[in-house]
Amino acid sequence: MPLLVMKFGGTSVADLDRIANAAAKVKREVERGYDVIVIVSAMSGKTNELVGWVEGTSPLYDAREYDAVVASGENVTAGLMALRLQEMGISARSWQGWQVPINTTSAHGSARFVSIPRANIDAKFAEGFKVAVVAGFQGISVEGRITTLGRGGSDTTAVAFAAAFGAERCDIYTDVDGVYTTDPRISSKARKLDKIAFEEMLELASLGAKVLQTRSVELAMRYNVRLRVLSSFEDTDENSGTLVCGEDEIMESKVVSGVAYSRDEAKITLFTIEDRPGVAQAIFGPLSEAGVNVDMIVQNISEKDYDEAHPGAVTDMTFSCPINQVARAQKALEDAVAAGKIKYDELIIDTEVAKVSVVGIGMRSQVGVAARSFAALAAEGINIKVISTSEIKISVLIDRKYMELAVQALHDAFELEKTA
Repeated sequence: MPLLVMKFGGTSVADLDRIANAAAKVKREVERGYDVIVIVSAMSGKTNELVGWVEGTSPLYDAREYDAVVASGENVTAGLMALRLQEMGISARSWQGWQVPINTTSAHGSARFVSIPRANIDAKFAEGFKVAVVAGFQGISVEGRITTLGRGGSDTTAVAFAAAFGAERCDIYTDVDGVYTTDPRISSKARKLDKIAFEEMLELASLGAKVLQTRSVELAMRYNVRLRVLSSFEDTDENSGTLVCGEDEIMESKVVSGVAYSRDEAKITLFTIEDRPGVAQAIFGPLSEAGVNVDMIVQNISEKDYDEAHPGAVTDMTFSCPINQVARAQKALEDAVAAGKIKYDELIIDTEVAKVSVVGIGMRSQVGVAARSFAALAAEGINIKVISTSEIKISVLIDRKYMELAVQALHDAFELEKTA
């Protein structure tokens, strides 16, 4: 039988009524002739509650016990979903991660997949079962301990099962009806996309779009798993939602497919550092070890202590990172100074910035995208602090107060409300 993977997020299974609604969608696919693997998240708010219980019990908790507690939310949903399907006359069975088994690394709280053997679930399908309801977000380590994959891990679980079982498609049911050209809450002109390429979706996800977890898109692109994003709360058919697929399935792309943003950014500048081989490693090595996620980086000739006889003697270094990692970054840099690895005259931290990005595979074959972007921002009086580019992306760091205006200006500049 053809196989389909369906994933339901926390809002889609928030209570018994919503679980029943999701089960009805599963039943419809069974009636169309599919065997179905359903991946479920914990009921909305449950994971936060479980995390709170752990932290309230043991602030310096054992990560192995944290995983054992936090993974239980998905187990409850899986059992309830299987029961609801049985009440509808569908032969279904729930599966926890260790029962599949979903083999992962031992990095508790951020485990990664090692393998998903098919034998146990295939055996149940062979017996006549039509649906396997699998608890997302979790697995089992080589030591036999429950592991979790990090927030958003159920998306990744769904894609991993689709790859392991050769599914026809992986449908991600959520509280939005697809992927939009930008956040509809910011631009009323935002348009739902019928299709988007893996690379574009990966960039949008990593740049702030919340529709899909970044790791899930990476995995889908690696194994060419066709993803469909669609709403749990609307009647859907085979043409609903947004299909995330290979570039070869998209006949003709607009130059820019979407505008993403991240408001929780910070800009850190080190003034007057020594310009020598190895200085970048001396700065970013300690930041990496401290777990700071550095993004945009700019190095330039320092305005301070400029020596005409030795113009390359000193430089300034600017980079961005998530705002919640600023304290960690500052300490790592101060420790590097104390250890004699680097020295600088001044450290300036700006926590009032945001990142806005335009993304599109059409950039590969079109010129003038950067000029058009910068002209749109200039027309609104928005100053650019840092610029970063890739083959299909242009990102700028700007004052946070102009973020929504920048998103709207760029969306209008590339006429993303139009289909062609």
